[in-house]
Amino acid sequence: MAANLAKKSSIKLLSFDIDNTLVEFHTLKSNFPKIWKKYKNGTDILLTYNTGRLIDDVKNLIEKGVLPEPDYIISGVGTHIYDYPNQSVVKEFNDVLDEGWDLETVESIIQSIDHPISEQPSRFQHSYKRSYFFHDATPEHITEIEQDFANANMHINVVYSGEKFLDILPKWANKGNALQWLLKKLNLDSSDVLVAGDSGNDSAMFNLKNINGIVVANAHEELYKFTKYRQIYHAEGEHGDGVIEGLIYYGILPKEAQSVIEKDHSEDFIIQQERINIASEDEDEKIALIKEGYTKAIEALKKNITPLGFSACSIKDNEASGTDENYHSVWARDGAITVIGSLPLIRDEEIHKCQRQTLVTLLEHISHNGQIPSNVRIKDNMADYSGVGGICSIDSGIWVVIAFYEYVHVTKDIDFLRKYIDDIKETMRWLGAHDSNNDALLEIPEAGDWTDLFGGSYNILYDEILWYRANVCFGRMLEILGDYEDAGKYIRWSQVIKKEILQNFWPSTQQKLFQSVSFAERQFTLGDTSYLIAQTTPFDFSWRCDVFGNVLAFLHGAVDVEKAHKTLKFMLGVGVNDPFPVSNVYPVVTPGDPDWRPYYTVNLLNLPNHYHNGGIWPFVGGFWVKFINKLGLKDVAISELHKLALINKEGLTEEWEFTEWAHGTTGKAMGKAYQAWSAAQYISACHDLKIINK
Repeated sequence: MAANLAKKSSIKLLSFDIDNTLVEFHTLKSNFPKIWKKYKNGTDILLTYNTGRLIDDVKNLIEKGVLPEPDYIISGVGTHIYDYPNQSVVKEFNDVLDEGWDLETVESIIQSIDHPISEQPSRFQHSYKRSYFFHDATPEHITEIEQDFANANMHINVVYSGEKFLDILPKWANKGNALQWLLKKLNLDSSDVLVAGDSGNDSAMFNLKNINGIVVANAHEELYKFTKYRQIYHAEGEHGDGVIEGLIYYGILPKEAQSVIEKDHSEDFIIQQERINIASEDEDEKIALIKEGYTKAIEALKKNITPLGFSACSIKDNEASGTDENYHSVWARDGAITVIGSLPLIRDEEIHKCQRQTLVTLLEHISHNGQIPSNVRIKDNMADYSGVGGICSIDSGIWVVIAFYEYVHVTKDIDFLRKYIDDIKETMRWLGAHDSNNDALLEIPEAGDWTDLFGGSYNILYDEILWYRANVCFGRMLEILGDYEDAGKYIRWSQVIKKEILQNFWPSTQQKLFQSVSFAERQFTLGDTSYLIAQTTPFDFSWRCDVFGNVLAFLHGAVDVEKAHKTLKFMLGVGVNDPFPVSNVYPVVTPGDPDWRPYYTVNLLNLPNHYHNGGIWPFVGGFWVKFINKLGLKDVAISELHKLALINKEGLTEEWEFTEWAHGTTGKAMGKAYQAWSAAQYISACHDLKIINK
């Protein structure tokens, strides 16, 4: 993939900061100890902590089980090296630090500085380190301090981090120099090392030549600025989760390490009830039907192969008349979701060719301002850039960005990426222009996404989750191409989007209000929820549960496992998977409701429990199964996949038609037959549960 990936197997030593890198500083919470203990067997990689904490402090964290036992501890911002297995300080390193170091002179110079500098507690001080608080110091302030020491003929290190921590160290003392000394002692090269950090005092580690690095999502801007030209991995996760994510990226931990659940929810009453309900089901019978459905899904998918890419539904099996002719197109949204779902079949030459052609067709019709067409008509290769009523389709372009990354990630086709990266960049600019108030969230026109006959507008959960994921995917693509500066910008921006999503879509009475608040901010005093709400605007909000949006939020990492469990229990409780997975919204909108629109009666499509108004969508059901499996509830996921097989088997004229949608209460098949995304996401769910091994 990228040059960086070729180095994965060469990592021999890890050098990780502790506070706000491996563990959250205030709570000391981290998933890292459990993951490292479970997966470290079979690896001879040396684990080193490289921290501002002193040795006894670090040893105390190890004794409490906050951290696993390391091989070395570099403590005091690079002023001591401790051999942990032998429980001894490496004394020869300190001989290097004595040159030009005078503790009394350091204290005298700091006391003479005319700035609000105060000394940190004694537990942070030792003979080779003086630590102070200096809040919001500017670069000019730090330069002045360095000059004061130079004027006194003191050649020392001034390290400023976290916008408040000031460390004065011997000339040769910093995290990078100490690490380099240790590498020389161990006869290792810096290219053999993986470092991780969050703040400015970690920058010296990243400064070593050919070093491999992880910058966690909660990192300070000072570290981002320092590493922006360097070959490092920008994690989406914070603290220990970000480190684990990076270790998986570098091939040190297996992919399944990411899915280890921090807390066991198997005793939750609703989960227990669900398991009681499925206990009487015949496992062999379920698996047999699921596997039959898998074979039928491939057949259905191949019915949608055309010279321009995947059609929305089988042209041969669906008569086109009136607006139904739209189905005989390569749709950006449908095609992208189909490409993503069918990637496990990449070795099938016919399907692989169609995956690629789908992306090519859409990107070759990009508008001059970067807009991806909503669809390209198959019969004449003509592009349409709008949805129903001429409204632009926002999510079409977002899905294509995501699908393009997923395709390149699986195929490792870097030439394909290079060919279209400029087009993707233009699409990201077009999409970003829909953030008209620069709050990181897109403003969506009414009926401007996949629910194109259902009235949502402004900040819509589903679209914001996709926007978050698109920024991550684009950043990863730039990372593959070696553009680490711009890659970091997009990965960092994705974290801003994530925070805004949680702030705006997960209401809580615990929110702290500002002195002057908008209606959208005031709404959070109204109560608490167990899911991300569907929509917010400056004037109102919708407390409905957008099932697809919430499922994508967890699958894409926008919410943590605790929030996802709350959401699952709510959705199981209200029966969004009954009779089949899964209704797209709860509760449905009924006539007389403030959210009701007169156009919902057009073609009777959006009556209650119809179409986008609470209809059952099998393609969403595929994501639903993966959502449950990611929560560690594989038995429940298998049961839901079996139910998904049943609805896909339910046809309009014959069995296994993988129809577009089904009625929300009767479960009867509706829409078009042999829908490409219904088949593709069923295939994806089968592979996710490892029921099919191809």
